[in-house]
Amino acid sequence: MSTDFQSARVALGARLRELRAEAGFTGKDLAEQLGWQRSKVSRLENGKQTATAEDLTAWAGATAPGQAADLESRRRGLESQQRSWRRQLAAGHRSVQDRYVVEYRSTSTVRGYEATVIPGLFQTPDYARHLLIQNAALMRSPRDTEEAVHARMRRQEVLYEVRKLFRVLVWEGALHALICPREVMAGQLDRLVGLIGMSTVELGIVPLGAMLPLTPKHGFWIFDEERVIVETINTELSYETADEVELYGRVWDGLNEAAAYGPKAHRLIARARAMVLPA
Repeated sequence: MSTDFQSARVALGARLRELRAEAGFTGKDLAEQLGWQRSKVSRLENGKQTATAEDLTAWAGATAPGQAADLESRRRGLESQQRSWRRQLAAGHRSVQDRYVVEYRSTSTVRGYEATVIPGLFQTPDYARHLLIQNAALMRSPRDTEEAVHARMRRQEVLYEVRKLFRVLVWEGALHALICPREVMAGQLDRLVGLIGMSTVELGIVPLGAMLPLTPKHGFWIFDEERVIVETINTELSYETADEVELYGRVWDGLNEAAAYGPKAHRLIARARAMVLPA
């Protein structure tokens, strides 16, 4: 369990304890009032157990009915789990890449969108190497670049597994972002062209000049329509509630309406390559 998630659960427990005390109940009193074991009250208050919506409704009903909405909001906050990049990268990038390998192997369908970078699933080793070196410098984390690059390449093996589908959108601007030498970027764009037409990949490019139903926003990944992963500069966010997954699904659908596929996507990639490395 992540430290960030546990901290939020402890904070919720402290609020529950506060409401109980303000209502004049001892832990034993409240347990009897709710028909619970005394140990359950203790576990919830000390962040040892995750409260359900029903738990919080009962707690608020017995102690402070006006606080029901606040408690539910706090519970929902727990469901958007946060993992600090500083903590995850304390030992380097390799362990994070290994975790992604496991995640992608256990997933059948992925919908993704990236606005500023070529997705890790599609990266060449050289492109990935430059990104990982930059990120290690930013986060001041141990530099295990070659091990991390190798793990990232292993993640890409899922692209060749039958019965998997990766529906990925890339904002055209990411094709022009020079985060590496021009020769490396040209090779990366060639790699994207090679993905077009694969049975397990649907690659769409969202053109810069397209009319959009919404703004491009940040990148995100939807796994089997059950979980959404969003990466910010300092945090990895995970959303698992049905309404959050549905929200990100609608954003993906909106961007997909404007995306170019097949020969049109090929032309956009070729145009970017010509600008990166003119003939």
